[in-house]
Amino acid sequence: MPIPDFIRDLRAQVGHRELWLSGVSVVVRDADGRLLLTRRVDNGQWAVVSGVLEPGEEPARAALREVAEETAVTAEIIRLTSVDVTPLITYPNGDQTRYLDVRFLARYVDGEPHAADDENSDVAWFAPDDLPDDLTDTSRLRISKALSGNPEAWFRR
Repeated sequence: MPIPDFIRDLRAQVGHRELWLSGVSVVVRDADGRLLLTRRVDNGQWAVVSGVLEPGEEPARAALREVAEETAVTAEIIRLTSVDVTPLITYPNGDQTRYLDVRFLARYVDGEPHAADDENSDVAWFAPDDLPDDLTDTSRLRISKALSGNPEAWFRR
């Protein structure tokens, strides 16, 4: 998906300087316990589904929208798993961003997973004990917190 208009408008004012944005991440599991991952075009690594909230958008709805847009999968939210701040990200074009990331665990409902947008080159299911070596560090944390079994959401104290 192209850069949202509201971010383009902000970038016109601040250039490549760091933007503070709201994001969501989703660990999607199927009935066999496998995890849905995407291979990102920008860094070539595997990652959980993630994206930016549109202005005024509810985080859980944004999470499900991102799953559908990126993977062509329909999912349902099970619970909030964690909230934290990402490290500073510098994109290939020089834009810098840090995200307040709201993370969810979701259940696969239907759809044939495939790279449904231009942000990802591949989509696949992985067993939790057989994750790809080139999985992003942030995704490892997201998966760990989602699968921890804790009923309450994790956050740094």
